[in-house]
Amino acid sequence: MVIVVCGRVQIKPELAGLKWPAACGVIAAMRNPIIVALDVPDAEAALKLAAEVAPSVGAFKIGKELFVSAGPDIVRRVRATGAAVFLDLKFHDIPNTVAKAVESAVKLDVQMLTIHTSGGPAMMRAAELAAQETAATLGQPAPLILGVTVLTSLESADLYAVGADSNIGRQVERLATLAASCGIRGLVCSPLELVGLRQILPGSMQFVTPGIRPGGGGGDDQKRTLTPKEAMEAGSTWLVIGRPIYAAPNPRAAAEKILESLR
Repeated sequence: MVIVVCGRVQIKPELAGLKWPAACGVIAAMRNPIIVALDVPDAEAALKLAAEVAPSVGAFKIGKELFVSAGPDIVRRVRATGAAVFLDLKFHDIPNTVAKAVESAVKLDVQMLTIHTSGGPAMMRAAELAAQETAATLGQPAPLILGVTVLTSLESADLYAVGADSNIGRQVERLATLAASCGIRGLVCSPLELVGLRQILPGSMQFVTPGIRPGGGGGDDQKRTLTPKEAMEAGSTWLVIGRPIYAAPNPRAAAEKILESLR
């Protein structure tokens, strides 16, 4: 068996034959890196927000709050508008369960979805293979599987409390390189880790960064933050922005202001 080497990362043999573009489907055509988090309580609020800010953003993130409230139908309704969807449910379970969940997500035609890298190598490989095989069966592009490294709400003391390496940078690097070796093509990480990861991972790796705060510090549960422009300059591919847009008095104006700051 031949191991394909990408930079410092070795791709597992069973994944080496698959072809993964830098981005996929609707995402490939996107020129706007802003992904708005539809972190609102119900479908109608989500669709209202999406319609308001759509001209100024590149995609929409559907997370746990909205998905639990509105179910898979909210994904279909947002996709029906032509918008790209990032399904952020952070799957973390045994490999077979995660693979089945990924299959269901692919059938919803999402463009991105998340898994926890701490679920381990077998789980990550199962997720990527499920995405590729299900998409091929349906004749559509596979979504970008994004590995979540260390949540942006966590600090060193939090990692120590759960028995992980309390050095955030080392823990992120360890999980990121493991994900890349398992064929994962994208990562979710704090913007503060971007520069270091860009130096050790394949150039095709996509980076989705939450913890984006236009005014600098978050003043909330996001501990490791940067401004949108700082994050893009550090190497981010996509910016996930929630409260600075959906909680603004004028969400569309807030989105437009952020987009303008990137030019």
